[in-house]
Amino acid sequence: MVGMQTLSKHLLEELQTCTQLRYSGKLIIKSPLLHTWNFYYRFGRIIWANGGSHPCRRWYRQITSYCSNIEISKIKIRAVDLALEHWDYQSIIALNKRNKIESKQVEIIAENVIQEILFDLIQYKSSNDLICIRDSQVILDLAVTFTSTDIFIERAESQLKTWTSAGLRNCFPDLAPQIQKPEELKKIVSPAVYNNLITFVNGKHTLRDLSVLLKQDFIKITVSLLPHISKGLIQLVTVPDLPFPGSANLDKIPLHNSQHKNSTTALIACIDDSLQVCQILEQIIVSNGMRFIKIQDAVQALPKVIEHKPDLILLDLIMPVVNGYEICSQLRRISGFAETPIIILTGSDGLLDRMRAKVVGSTDFLSKPIVADKILEALRKYLPSHLSHSIPEIESLQETQQQ
Repeated sequence: MVGMQTLSKHLLEELQTCTQLRYSGKLIIKSPLLHTWNFYYRFGRIIWANGGSHPCRRWYRQITSYCSNIEISKIKIRAVDLALEHWDYQSIIALNKRNKIESKQVEIIAENVIQEILFDLIQYKSSNDLICIRDSQVILDLAVTFTSTDIFIERAESQLKTWTSAGLRNCFPDLAPQIQKPEELKKIVSPAVYNNLITFVNGKHTLRDLSVLLKQDFIKITVSLLPHISKGLIQLVTVPDLPFPGSANLDKIPLHNSQHKNSTTALIACIDDSLQVCQILEQIIVSNGMRFIKIQDAVQALPKVIEHKPDLILLDLIMPVVNGYEICSQLRRISGFAETPIIILTGSDGLLDRMRAKVVGSTDFLSKPIVADKILEALRKYLPSHLSHSIPEIESLQETQQQ
């Protein structure tokens, strides 16, 4: 197998070296475009994987496919676990420990997740440019699958060979099919087929999602759509990831990027365990015509932010249980908050703090005590123009400082 049908030599060697060394820890795969995939090893075996563009969609698909006894809407995952990069693994293990799912279900899910990640890596067009980094500080407690690395690679390469042989080389299973020319499509398919197409091919479900919804292999589904894709009647489009489990009503989640807000007034969220800081910021923000939400419990930060979808987030660095770095990093992994301005607030203004805040994806870094003109200057700078136009010029403002 050549080209797209095999792993790059560098990546293949790294995966196999980790096996030979009986490595325990995380293997991070990064692309020049900042895509990241993670493989978690335990004594030389891959026991879990995550990353890519749709970690939450992947989680929902696995639970739906292999845990029919579980009602997804009732699953609650602790915010402290959601702050972990391997939150998906933690949630599956927790369900098993609570006797909600059996060990065999956990094993099937783990194998499918690892297989999916490997498929995406083999299909990645610039696989020779991938960077491999080992992090032996992250070790998962429990091995949930004992399949060898070679078998995982063999399966993924075989699956991709079938994919490319079917003429799907330029299709990607995380894209969503969307009808572009309904009238033309209606003329060439039966009424029953057309009704199915307008129901499911709506730009909200990826090819992998459709595989679960329709209980068919995603390769078979894509092959059936390919003639219409080739004619431009159906287009494959990118879609965002879904919110974290337990953070929203799934029935009300829009699965496309156009999340228009009715209000033209900016909503600012403050995540800080200090009541005094929250009160000072609330006074500054509300008195300047904007809306404000305070979140003092760091454990509730992610669910609250996902629920309210603020336009800008002011985030304290040092908090109990979950710190600002972890919250910022987790928010950046949610597609809906990839571009939301996140401004770190801290009394510690060291160079290392600033560097680490930048690494986890913060937009800016402001020192305490709170100064009104600096806060408003940041709002004017980072809020979209249609939300920041009403903020007064900073020259006319008086400073409000934290005591």
